[in-house]
This record gives sequence, structure tokens and C-alpha cells, in this order.
Amino acid sequence: MRKVFQDCYAMDRRCYDTYGLTEDILMEHAAKGIKKYIEAHFPEARSILIVAGSGNNGADGITLARQLQYNIRNVKLYLPFGAKSPMAQKQLNRTEKLDYVKIVDRLSEADIVLDALFGAGLNRPLDETAQKLIEEMNDLNGIKIACDIPSGIDVRGGVESVAFDADVTVTMGARKESLYADGVKDLVGEVVRVDLGIRYSQYTKDMPVSSYLLDREDLELPTREFALDTHKGTFGHAAILCGEKPGAGILSAMAAVRFGAGLVTLVANEPISPPPYIMTAPEPPFGVTALAVGMGMGGRFEAEFLRDHVVKGIAPIVVDADAFGNPVVLEVLEHKERTVVLTPHPREFIRLWRHCFDETVTTEAVQNDRFGYVRRFAEAYPHVTLLLKGANMLIASEGKIYINPYGTSQLAKGGSGDVLSGLIVALLAQGYSGIDAAIQGSLALVAAAKKYDGADYAMLPTDIIERLAIL
Repeated sequence: MRKVFQDCYAMDRRCYDTYGLTEDILMEHAAKGIKKYIEAHFPEARSILIVAGSGNNGADGITLARQLQYNIRNVKLYLPFGAKSPMAQKQLNRTEKLDYVKIVDRLSEADIVLDALFGAGLNRPLDETAQKLIEEMNDLNGIKIACDIPSGIDVRGGVESVAFDADVTVTMGARKESLYADGVKDLVGEVVRVDLGIRYSQYTKDMPVSSYLLDREDLELPTREFALDTHKGTFGHAAILCGEKPGAGILSAMAAVRFGAGLVTLVANEPISPPPYIMTAPEPPFGVTALAVGMGMGGRFEAEFLRDHVVKGIAPIVVDADAFGNPVVLEVLEHKERTVVLTPHPREFIRLWRHCFDETVTTEAVQNDRFGYVRRFAEAYPHVTLLLKGANMLIASEGKIYINPYGTSQLAKGGSGDVLSGLIVALLAQGYSGIDAAIQGSLALVAAAKKYDGADYAMLPTDIIERLAIL
């Protein structure tokens, strides 16, 4: 698990004011970090085109051009907007004195194309000239590397018009939230962090942080190794409401059983045909230790039934899918002593938002500022765990956001979310906290999907469930 910051300005300022490190020193180390990455990962590259902006991100690129003097012999520096910031002018003055950096007046092909145009501070729309330039950079054939953040991505992780399409983003000092927005997942490529001449622990020491990037190694699977004197009740009893589309509830139940729940009951008021290891009942049985509601539910259950058996209960609960359009179910949000986990995708989230804040927002608005909306929801409902689905799942609780960056297009198929709900309710039934169940359930989902070795379009929700057994 790694720290992710909204920006690095305060940390850079402390380097200047407290540690005596100048802007110049930080810039030299930023360029050195990119240089070392290029030399380690692209040793065969013999040419690089650095497209540098007029500000300090451009100054990083100019500094890199000066430092690349060994393995890469053909270093081309293009300054489409000149050098305007004091640091850009200083670095350009140094570089112009050298004979191995070619300052060019147009784009051209190279083994590596490095974007150092705008960086993490972009807070305005790109003009037509900049848009056209980025489009032309994207059309070049070389390996594409972004300095700090691909140009065209704003401070929230939104893209107004166009952005540099990087294979690798080398970010400076610390990871930024804007690199983990859904809309830029295909633009940032692999994200690599480099230090700025100071140990990372010192750079980030005592700095407020509320977001964390999950690693695959953070996955901790449920275990039965702690005791031998156990029975099925030791591992909890999950009840799942099964509604108009029973397949969704059945998938959730299958996932819950596979992920360690001792008992799983599907609550249905119509005949269904689940696998024989899943029980059925007309209402949640006495003693259930977790409940899941919403998957394929439709309008099958009456308001009185939902109030009596869902809202008034005390068992930890997962709320998903159709439940976000049901104001009765959403009454559970007012239960501050109850463990509540919400798992909406963006369209469901805007229905939840309307219920909670009496505001109408669009899916596009949410996707352009996922961290902002999740943070605002978490502030209003700190007792609730929210998992906003997407290419990068955001999981929020008690003022902290956890980022699961391992989403894959394999999961973009009906039923994947039902499996996720089943994983989470299984862990709740086994006694996990809301935040731990959401984190571990999300990591298990992507880990199981990664185990699938068939065609990427062919994976079924049942394939995910089967591969939980070999994690």
C-alpha cells in the first residue's frame, strides 16, 4: 500500500524552506530519475525527442536533454512555446552551451518521444495549437514517456480535449491522485515514481495524506488455519436477496460460498434453482451474520418486507445495483452503528448522490472528478464504506480513500459486480470490517480475473468464481 497525494506543492516547498534544497537541485534529480529509467528499460534506444513546454515541466525536459549524453547519442529538444519561466530559461541557457543536444524547430521521429509540455499543474483548457501539437506527438511511432503526468490531464484527472498517450509516466516525488482517474487509465501507461534528491520517507514525512494505492501484495485471503474445532457456523451465514433477475443473486451466492462463508442463503419469494450447496428461504433466516441486497432485485420485494428484514436488521450489509434506486433500502445509511458497504458503478452512484444530497449530477461529472465526489460522500457518511466501481476502484471510509488500480476490461461484463458483492458479503459474514471486506473483496476479484488464461473477451463471472480457489 503506497501513499497518493492530491499534489506535491507542499512537499516541494518544504524541501526549499526546511531542507535547503533549491528548485534547481530538485529539477536535476527529477531529470536524473527519468534518465536512469530510460537507460535501464530502453538500453537499445539511440534517439530521443524531448518536447518541452515553457514552464517548469518544460525545464525538467530541458534538464533531461542536457543529462542524456552517454547511451543516447541523438538528443533532440523541441521548444514549441519557448522558455518562459526563470527555471526554463536557466536550464535552456545551460543546454545551449553543449554540442550534443540538437534544438530543433519541429517534431520528428525518434526511438523515444518524451512529453514535458505541461505537467501536473494544468488548470486550464488547452488552446487549439497545444491540442494539435499533442495529437501530432501521439501520431509519432516512438516509445512515449510522460514527465510527471501526460500533458492534457488536469489536476482532477480529467481530460478536456486531448492528452498525451503515454506508455510510461515518470512522476516526480510522490504519486498524484490525478494519475488514477478512470478516464486517464489508458493514457498514463505504467506509472513510475522517482525521488528528488531526498529520501521518500523524508519527502513525505508528516504530510497529510488521505489516499492510498493498493498493491497486489495487500491481498490477504480468508483462512481456516487458525483452529481445527470449527463448524460451518464458525465462518458465518450470509443471506442474499434474490429478485427479478435471479441469476445475479445466484452468482453472488456462489461467490460467497467459494470465498469462505460457512452458510449462504438466497432469499426469494419465487421459485429459483441455485446450486445444491446454496439454501433458499422466503426471508433472511435468524442468525445471519451478513446481508447483501440489490443484485438483480428489481421491484420484487415490498417496502414493508424491506423495512422489516433489511433496514431494521443489525447484520452488516452490502448494498448494490437496483437498491440504489430504492429509497427504502437506502434508509440503512442512517444506521451509524451498522456496518454498511455500498458498491455502485458510476450510473448507480448518481442515483445514490441524488438521494443523499438532493442534487442531480451527471455520470460524466462524476467520472471527471471521481476523487472529489467520493471524498465529499465520505465526509457526509464517514460510517459507511463506499466502493465506486470503475477501471480504478475507489474505496472510501472514515476519511481515507484506497485505490485498486488493477481493473481490467475482462471484468467489463454483466455479473462481475454480482461476484464482487458476493465476495464482500462473504467476508462480512466471517467478521471482517466494512473497509477490510471491500478492499480484500476487490483485490480478490481482480486477482481471480488475472488467473483466467482464455481469450480476454470470453471470461464469464463463473470463471472468476472458479479461480478464487487457486489464489
